[in-house]
Amino acid sequence: MKSINPATNKLIREYAEWDFSQVEQTIELVHQEWLQWKKTLFEHRSALMMKAAGVLRSNKEKYATIISQEMGKPLGESMAEVEKSAWVCEYYAQNAEQMLQDEHMTSDASQSFVSFEPLGIVLAVMPWNFPFWQVFRFAAPALMAGNAAVLKHASNVMGCATAIEEIFREAGFPGHLFRNLVVGSQQVEGMIDHRLIKATTLTGSEFAGSKVASRSGKELKKSVMELGGADAFIVLEDADLPEAVKWGVFSRLLNNGQSCIAAKRFILHQKIAPEFLELLQQELKNWPMGNPMEMTTKLGPMARRDLLTELQQQIDDAVEKGASILRGGKPVAGEGFYFEPTVITGLRKEMKIYCEETFGPVFSIFEVASEEEAIELANDSDFGLGGSIWTRDTERGIRCARQIESGAVFVNGMTKSDPRLPFGGIKKSGFGRELSHYGIKEFLNIKTIWVK
Repeated sequence: MKSINPATNKLIREYAEWDFSQVEQTIELVHQEWLQWKKTLFEHRSALMMKAAGVLRSNKEKYATIISQEMGKPLGESMAEVEKSAWVCEYYAQNAEQMLQDEHMTSDASQSFVSFEPLGIVLAVMPWNFPFWQVFRFAAPALMAGNAAVLKHASNVMGCATAIEEIFREAGFPGHLFRNLVVGSQQVEGMIDHRLIKATTLTGSEFAGSKVASRSGKELKKSVMELGGADAFIVLEDADLPEAVKWGVFSRLLNNGQSCIAAKRFILHQKIAPEFLELLQQELKNWPMGNPMEMTTKLGPMARRDLLTELQQQIDDAVEKGASILRGGKPVAGEGFYFEPTVITGLRKEMKIYCEETFGPVFSIFEVASEEEAIELANDSDFGLGGSIWTRDTERGIRCARQIESGAVFVNGMTKSDPRLPFGGIKKSGFGRELSHYGIKEFLNIKTIWVK
């Protein structure tokens, strides 16, 4: 298993993959740890989770460096990711106990209530694009709820995975409560089948999600899937265009364009489309591409060569079928996996780029004649993760948001995740929710207790 710096195409480190006997031994150790952990008080769990937040913040530059070296995120964004990971630890440390209080209900009993109790070990299959945040957003609520966790991280960010395990240990958590498993994807099904794995969570591609969800279903184990997205960025004729352009570019190019909730389909009212595109071209000049380890860099490389190749194939397919490139459209010459910010128009249903997720710095442009047409186009997708609507009329924005088929819609703001708000999708973007009180309850036994 190799970790390769995408900015230089140089090897960082190799990791020897575990055999399945090592995996089984580790899961047994985690289970034994969980038998004690589930009995601990919220006060104790909270104190340790607050310490984890402290470890993250006090070593922010160290962890950010690992992130940027392994997957190419600009260093400033990596530091923001570490800070956000600390935030989610604090959020659940401060709120988990209140979220999981017994819920009393009226029935024919003398008293009846719902108790929220941990399930056991949660297996997390996590991706490379936000290698700290996406682990902590599952782990913080899972551990605070009394569960244990094992992590199967993406093979190209094993340095991040190792660091996260060390963070929990340094914070004082039991040594085997959270373990990183150094394995490839071929071992995931065997882990799901293990009798001590009680639930699964995956953030990743539609293909990976279908595999894990299918196996989890076969084993009758609860799962949460956060998969890809093709988020619509709708700009109506009454929008504040400079504001919409600024946040549209930020949303599309954040994480080098490799975000499931990035703005991917720019649906522009035809009255403002020419001005929007002109402003877009100007704003792209404010995003210098370069070495992700330099704080002045805003756009780094794609994380792997195969991702760059797949993006090129999507663009080439669209151009062959009649699409037009207004800007970019090809990789940058050199050793790293850099791709030009690309603006493409004239997209139609027979093109891959119309129906597939584009994971990279590509702005897919559509023009519509009305609000109704914008909503229809936004919903003409197999994905349903997020989206945003831009209009000076907030009531109009809310009305449109209610009609968009997705797990979240932001009015006059870019789609983002926030520990205080539930996060997840519908359709091929997955099922279940993370974050907020909804997320912490996904991997619990919601138990009815009836007393006479």
